[in-house]
Amino acid sequence: MHSSKIKKKIDRFRILIIGRANAGKTTILQRVCNTKENPEIFNSAGEKIDAAVLTASRERGEHDIDNEMVFKTNPGFIFHDSRGFEAGGESEYDKMNKFIADRSKEADIKDRIHTIWYCIPMDQASRCFTEAETKFFSHCDTGTIPVIVIFTKFDALYATEFTRLIENGMSRKDAKRLAPKHAKNSFANGPQVKLLYDPKTIRRPPKCHVCLPDMNKDDADCGPLIERTAGTLDDQVLQQLFVSTQQTNLEFCMKYAVETYLPIICLPRALLTIVQSTCKACCPRWENII
Repeated sequence: MHSSKIKKKIDRFRILIIGRANAGKTTILQRVCNTKENPEIFNSAGEKIDAAVLTASRERGEHDIDNEMVFKTNPGFIFHDSRGFEAGGESEYDKMNKFIADRSKEADIKDRIHTIWYCIPMDQASRCFTEAETKFFSHCDTGTIPVIVIFTKFDALYATEFTRLIENGMSRKDAKRLAPKHAKNSFANGPQVKLLYDPKTIRRPPKCHVCLPDMNKDDADCGPLIERTAGTLDDQVLQQLFVSTQQTNLEFCMKYAVETYLPIICLPRALLTIVQSTCKACCPRWENII
């Protein structure tokens, strides 16, 4: 289906983001939408919520998961935030669980949740799963909605590896250069990842996970999250919508278009037309690049 027809049918890609307070959720959303501004908030009726009203509700500890967060730089995404889940007990968990169940049954695909991002920060002292996280992956029925775990603030592990490499006799220069790679390798075989996919403990594991470091830096790369999210979408229409909506990874947009359509077409001009239709939403300068 042509990207213009997909946009008309589904309109926007809808994501539920879950995680502890200070897990870096807003920063990730800003990176995905290529902005440093805060999102606008709308209620379920599509009415914009006044900032003062929103602040007052937060001070009272109130939060409505049905509220929609939209960034002006990329209105093609709608985000829902499940806040306070880690400390809210049964009440917050039940609200989140009901929200997922209700949204998965929506008749219109545009009103469903298309993906869930679950953020777990790595800068915490224990860096262990909380009871809320274990409960989510053991009991929450997400149906066919793909869940991706995002290990945020992953650069916090670099210092640990840097110290270990120094203690093993490596120079400070080499230790600083190699710490990120060693942290990634150690984490891949560490207790967090093993627990996340342990069938004895986790009954409903995520589709995959991704580690995101340095999201607070100007050159932060959320490309791995974009690629993993697209890879978990079984519906090709949703996959194409997601790829055409994201604006931060033109290289992946091109790769997706070529790998998806190259096997079924022969003419170079046909390939060019399809790549352009998929990518031009991501990069206004696409024609100049070609």
